[in-house]
Amino acid sequence: MLRARLNDELKAAMKSKDQRAVSTVRLILAALKDRDIAARGKGNTDGIGEEEIGDLLQKMVRQRRESIELYEQGNRQDLAQQEREEIQVIERFLPKQMDEAEMDAAVSAVIAELGAGSIKDMGRVMAALKQRHSGQMDFSKAGALVKQRLS
Repeated sequence: MLRARLNDELKAAMKSKDQRAVSTVRLILAALKDRDIAARGKGNTDGIGEEEIGDLLQKMVRQRRESIELYEQGNRQDLAQQEREEIQVIERFLPKQMDEAEMDAAVSAVIAELGAGSIKDMGRVMAALKQRHSGQMDFSKAGALVKQRLS
């Protein structure tokens, strides 16, 4: 479903002459094709699944956020703005991300449910969060929050 949406979005962006969307969706499709080729080597002839596509998109967003920080440090606002625009295009294909309050509530609920009380339980808590909220939260921020709660 997501593959078809990406192809449809590419066609729509080409028709509307939205160059940023065209280039960004082409980047996504190229990365997806690379992952599909790698998956074929492991015996998966259908390509990667929806969940892995979501992971790929989240990774692309993270990479762009890191680039924005570097561009801003280098006083290159034009390049930082380009990265922000690419993030907006990529996020069209991701589920709604949790805000800070929702993430805080989810972390608290999992910690309480698992009875986690020390940093040794961090792996179990993170695994449960990934299982329940895959694609909806930034797990680097969630990891820091869990670590803070369990320390």
